[in-house]
Amino acid sequence: MDPRIFHPDFKARPYWWEAISMGDDPPAELPAKADVVIVGGGLTGLNCAIELGRGGAYPVVLDAEPLGFGASTRNGGGVSGGNNVGKGLSGAKGRQGSEEVREWLRAIMGDASEGLAHIEALIEREGIACHYERTGRFVGAWTPKHYDGMAAKIDALNEFAAADAAMLPRERQREEIASDYYYGGMVVNRTGKLHPGLYHRGLMEAARRHGATLLGRTRAGALTRVAEGWRVETTRGPIEAREVVIATNGYTGSLTPDLRRRLIPVASHIIATEELDPELARSLIPKRRTLADSRRILCYYRLSPDDRRVIFGGRARFTQVSPEISAPILYDMMLQRWPQLKGTRVTHAWTGNVAFAFDYLPHMGVTPKGLHYAMACNGAGVAMLSYLGAEVGKKLLGKSNRVPVFDGRDFPTRPFYTGHPWMLPVVGNWYRFRDWLDRRAA
Repeated sequence: MDPRIFHPDFKARPYWWEAISMGDDPPAELPAKADVVIVGGGLTGLNCAIELGRGGAYPVVLDAEPLGFGASTRNGGGVSGGNNVGKGLSGAKGRQGSEEVREWLRAIMGDASEGLAHIEALIEREGIACHYERTGRFVGAWTPKHYDGMAAKIDALNEFAAADAAMLPRERQREEIASDYYYGGMVVNRTGKLHPGLYHRGLMEAARRHGATLLGRTRAGALTRVAEGWRVETTRGPIEAREVVIATNGYTGSLTPDLRRRLIPVASHIIATEELDPELARSLIPKRRTLADSRRILCYYRLSPDDRRVIFGGRARFTQVSPEISAPILYDMMLQRWPQLKGTRVTHAWTGNVAFAFDYLPHMGVTPKGLHYAMACNGAGVAMLSYLGAEVGKKLLGKSNRVPVFDGRDFPTRPFYTGHPWMLPVVGNWYRFRDWLDRRAA
């Protein structure tokens, strides 16, 4: 490892795990029966379990790894307000101007915006201490053309997602970031940020308070229909339940091949820097927002909750690679935006899978075999998976007074695709080339 980049105390694990005890879950026995078995102990599964427990049902959550081992504690901690869902569609469709298109956008973006409201209400109701703040987001424009594209969709964001968004020209860019790297950008005030590890641990505590049994290191096996519902084989024995929820998102595997072939798992890589001089750290992001950009090979970044480190993520590669490969790539991206950080070293580097759908929209519903699911949030999972997990719980309780627009939509796949994303390196190289072309033209 290059000592100019890697700190002597470097750890190949999430920075967020410094605040939690990953894998030290209290032991619990596998019960013989439950009302609902939830496969996946991340944000989707735990939000579903909380809702079920509050409604008087008995949920059991299974996870093959320690609870929260996946992307739920590996993400960047940004909480979208609905502005990420269906991105790339809103500007183009909005220009068509038909009332049918406007209603489509209103439904999709309006429902997506409920994710932020759900998280804020949940955190307050359950008393989850996870450094949540509604600080907003700045999205940097990679080119002047990208700036114009953002401006074209801002009215739709404000009207349909209540985004409280505004354009910021390049000459005012340093109000948001201590860099001249972008061509201006868009400020979205209705977004937040949190500490993913503490948020997940707060969800675990809330789920247990509401009567859920949480079982890490318990892999689900064969799913068999029985007279009163389902029999779920696990590595610790069988359990029966009336209903089963699949909440595996970017880690969906051979247990549910029909869902797996509808998802594209994409690796997202993140680094954390060593502690910075407080004055330097404060100068980087004057308003302490989360930052992102409009490149196809996107980056997203922020300060740590104590405002002492940079947490910098992006598509260093589209697939899983070691920190020796991903960290130097992200480090170079960080210095392109902030040359003043040259000499700063990396203390943590990690990766996690997000899940994309072929239509770039989130999905919840029921498979032909009768399995409930919520997944495919396309990089906006902190808000959307929390929200859709809770919506699945309400649906199972029969207490929902509305049907989310993402429920029961056609969940597309492609011929011969089995869930193994062999095409991602090719797509990644094409996106890099397109980004290079766009920037050169600018």
